[in-house]
Amino acid sequence: MAPTRAEPFSDSSALIDFVINQGNGVKGLSEMGLKALPRQYIQPLEERMCMINIKAQESIPIIDMSNPDDPDVEKLICEAASKWGFFQIINHDVPIEVLENVKDATYKFFVLSAEVKNKYSKEHSSSNNVRFGTSFTPQAEKALEWKDYLSLFYVSEEEASALWPLACREQVLDYMRKSEVVIKQLLKMLMKGLNVNEIDETKESLLMGSMRTNLNYYPKCPNPELTVGVGRHSDVSTLTILLQDEIGGLFVRENNCDNWIHVPPIKGSLVINVGDALQIMSNGKYKSVEHRVVANGYNNRISVPIFVNPRPSDMIGPLPKLIKDGEKPIYKQVLYSDYVKHFFRKGHDGKKTIEFAEM
Repeated sequence: MAPTRAEPFSDSSALIDFVINQGNGVKGLSEMGLKALPRQYIQPLEERMCMINIKAQESIPIIDMSNPDDPDVEKLICEAASKWGFFQIINHDVPIEVLENVKDATYKFFVLSAEVKNKYSKEHSSSNNVRFGTSFTPQAEKALEWKDYLSLFYVSEEEASALWPLACREQVLDYMRKSEVVIKQLLKMLMKGLNVNEIDETKESLLMGSMRTNLNYYPKCPNPELTVGVGRHSDVSTLTILLQDEIGGLFVRENNCDNWIHVPPIKGSLVINVGDALQIMSNGKYKSVEHRVVANGYNNRISVPIFVNPRPSDMIGPLPKLIKDGEKPIYKQVLYSDYVKHFFRKGHDGKKTIEFAEM
């Protein structure tokens, strides 16, 4: 039974039960028509978005991928990965109808009843590779984040067909398949920027041996200024390929300062960002950069990232070619699954995860 509207969650256990145990998520809270944000979602002052620090005139690079073999395109991508850690690509090879279909499928999943979605929660899912959840790591966070998600770790077409929710299965698989061409193009260019001119099977496996897609849902929020959709963090991936809807709300930290830059939605574009794994493998040449998502008081928002990762069993460290060329390694070799576990063991905390791999 849903709590009453007047004083819906007098204690945390009632909120946890409603949001997490019953599978209502923050979508369920949003649809109650709350006039005030439950205190469990109120972020510490230093984690809230300060509008004074937003550089409205700045933009991350927007790169036209219509001719991916053009050396100028490669140069722009390597520069963007080094300076910004983020860029948007337009005129890429993923058809717009594939992007629209996966957005529609995201909404289709989140309009399912709490009871149906809850079948995919940590407690009830038949596989660790399919997970419906809310916030980031609720048990480790000081304050909860205003987001629900479905996380789909790709193992095989057979497993996806058997275990992924029918509402979004085919559309997500199509999005992942069609994105693979672009992912390979980007990795080829980024490796050339490190003087690694051939990506053999071993390197390809290290760079993109596993993939995960999240369907993210950010419902409208009664006090968006007091909370976050996603807190400050960098991704643990090699690369992240993000499809965002037309609402906007993603902010990127400008390198080496406290300014934040909004990433405006461009229809048909994909936002690309460097993850910690690539920062480590490039020995710091490519930067994984802090980013965050603000909550919205007027609209529901969705986004669909594909996280392109090493395999859990891979050791990651600076690429041997870089060390052979005389560079001093600034990161040690770490087991990728250990790195990821460290990331998920705590709340979002900016760039602190990378310290796990520092020499």
